[in-house]
Amino acid sequence: MNETAHKPRVAGFALFTLFLTLVFVALGLWQLQRRLAKHELVAALTERLAEAPVALPPPSQWAALNPARDEFRRVSFTATYAASPDAMVYSSGSAVRKDASGPGTWAFLPARLPSGEMVVIDTGFVENTMQDRNVEDRAVKKLVTGAPVMLTGYLRFPEAPGWMTPAHNRDKRLWFVRDHLAIASALGWGTVAPFYVDLEQPGPENGIPRPGPLGVHLKDDHLQYAITWFALAGAVLIAFGIWARGRRPG
Repeated sequence: MNETAHKPRVAGFALFTLFLTLVFVALGLWQLQRRLAKHELVAALTERLAEAPVALPPPSQWAALNPARDEFRRVSFTATYAASPDAMVYSSGSAVRKDASGPGTWAFLPARLPSGEMVVIDTGFVENTMQDRNVEDRAVKKLVTGAPVMLTGYLRFPEAPGWMTPAHNRDKRLWFVRDHLAIASALGWGTVAPFYVDLEQPGPENGIPRPGPLGVHLKDDHLQYAITWFALAGAVLIAFGIWARGRRPG
């Protein structure tokens, strides 16, 4: 091959190699940033989960609450479970509940505060398939006694569905994302608080649904991923160097 044709080809592969290298390095740096953010999140959650429960913020402060500052805050308050249709949210497992590592559903039910406002409660985990609602129906109905109950739990905020999230099943009152605002609207629960409460206690005698304390069990594989991306960047550079050396005119 003559030198005139050789130079454009080498230059083209050099640009392509530079592009891939920059992409892989950027992905590696992104994983390191995610690792740092994950560590900060774990530290914040560990601190919040270890704190003693405080009184539920009054309704006048609800609009100022936000996930970054208030997610997983422990709270205690008195409320009465409403005689409304419950909702189940399917889960393949939980990152904050070791005792909910398998498939099942979270039982959601609205509760009325003494001041009249409604707060949605995730009353606990039910180890049952999403095809059968008999277990959930019998268990959740036992919670609706008409009497006030002292509840302790964690402030949580609605999840946004992903593009692969299945549509909810209104007939079974089954959802696949913990969006309590959408659930409340669909089931006619009325206006509810912008957060829901992940119940810690009390739990029913038979343990269905099963509330419980939360813990931080988040996976941290970001360093391994970062090393992989940086290694790919190095491999691309080495491969280009070997290829370019072999293309040099004799």
